[in-house]
Amino acid sequence: MEDVKTYDIAIIGAGPAGLTAGLYAARAGLKPAIFERLSPGGQLAQTEHLENYPGYNVNTSGFDLAMVMADQAFSFGAQLISEDVTSVEDMGTVKVLRTPFGTYWAKAVVIATGARPKKLGLPREEELTGKGVSYCATCDGNFFRGKDVVVIGGGDTAAADAIYLSRICRKVYLVHRRDTLRATPIYHDRLRELPNLEFCWNSVVTSLLEADGRLSGVQIANAVTKEQRVLDASAVFIAVGMAPNSDGFSSVVPLSPEGYVLTSEGVKTPVRGIFAAGDVRTTPLRQVVTAVADGALAALAAAEYLDELADMEEE
Repeated sequence: MEDVKTYDIAIIGAGPAGLTAGLYAARAGLKPAIFERLSPGGQLAQTEHLENYPGYNVNTSGFDLAMVMADQAFSFGAQLISEDVTSVEDMGTVKVLRTPFGTYWAKAVVIATGARPKKLGLPREEELTGKGVSYCATCDGNFFRGKDVVVIGGGDTAAADAIYLSRICRKVYLVHRRDTLRATPIYHDRLRELPNLEFCWNSVVTSLLEADGRLSGVQIANAVTKEQRVLDASAVFIAVGMAPNSDGFSSVVPLSPEGYVLTSEGVKTPVRGIFAAGDVRTTPLRQVVTAVADGALAALAAAEYLDELADMEEE
């Protein structure tokens, strides 16, 4: 083994869970490496305003908080490795991590890769992504200032997207397959007060329309009335849930039928020395605050595991 590439803890993912795990591990005197190909922050960095994270108000953006988290973790000694981990192999007291550029070893691993937006699975969805189809209103909404847009979904993300877009777009259609939103009740009154928002209840998008290589609108169908309708729009923002970023881990840890990493006792997987934190694991709530808590617990559990390894080596 190459000592220069052997870490106490390898943390896969630099969202709130991974950054917190790195911070706590580094403060405990361990040598953690955080693997993240993209910039730190994960989904948090794409959040316009934080309203449910203790101590932060609507004037705080997710990006700002993510950068503070990253700076704090790295200031205490966590190392950032800007590579994607494609697979993890359990070799007992050592775990092998492979990336497109090399192989790394670690005594413990924390999987904190988060989740990604689900797609509708419609024809043209892939080819129109970036050409009117988006999964991040705060990232792409400004490109459609003064235009008509569609938001698909009924949860907190869809509601927050619709509110954000209503401030910069001419009209916002909110398409939901049920007749009530799943979003937190606080969003309901805000949405009803928006003068440029139209609800499309009991409806699903059946096709994406295209003109000159860009999205020109969507066709929707009402499940109750069977009515077909075309919504002319320059963009559609899809917010229909998340899928875990667990690709590459199924051979080393068990996954739920939905693809989430199975954990027990909080953040422990059935494999000794491998832990999971944040949105990628089975958990009843996926929020920044729970991801941060998971990161701290994962670092503590990994540190305790490393102490056990050290005791075994001394015997």
